Amino acid sequence: MSVSHPLLSVSGLHCERDGVCLFTALEFRVQAGEILQVTGPNGAGKTTLLRALVGLSLSVQGDIVWNGHPVQDDRPGFNAQLLYIGHRMGISPLLTPEENLWAFPDLRRRCSRARLWQAMAACGLAGYEMQPCWQLSAGQNRRVLLARLRLSSQPLWILDEPFTSLDKEGRTALESLLHHHACQGGVVVLTSHHALDMPDSQLRQLPLGELG
Repeated sequence: MSVSHPLLSVSGLHCERDGVCLFTALEFRVQAGEILQVTGPNGAGKTTLLRALVGLSLSVQGDIVWNGHPVQDDRPGFNAQLLYIGHRMGISPLLTPEENLWAFPDLRRRCSRARLWQAMAACGLAGYEMQPCWQLSAGQNRRVLLARLRLSSQPLWILDEPFTSLDKEGRTALESLLHHHACQGGVVVLTSHHALDMPDSQLRQLPLGELG
């Protein structure tokens, strides 16, 4: 899919934390089919940037435009176009993988139970679908989120350190999901210290500087 303008455009983004400037006049654009990897040391503002994109950080100033329309003009409409997975994942340890997936309203509306189970099996959770997540390993909990991505219909994925706790097989599976999403014309913005194995035509990097 090609468009005459970037799907996601950010300009003049400025953020301070505890009187320290994390980034200022930050600008970037992401076309359909691109993966933007935000890099930088701890404390550089990577998570803050992602939270700003999804409207969770009120300390950030600047302009965010999605598909040619300022996000501030229709934040609910923009939020409906994105899938955000933060570093803490949002997985309830008291629920099973199946129950955690059903907790997402968009999946309840359009996914059958059979499709959910197929996604979980494809992500290495066969046999664990009905087991409380507190009994699963950190990597298995991350695989619940792989199933979430596999079932996603949102064009914009914003992911904070999604490779954390994944083994080699899980990292390969996640890279495959990211690649497929980009090939379908989607956009990915993620933070990760993992060196992504992606075609140069898909992957771009946005380095953030040292804290202070």
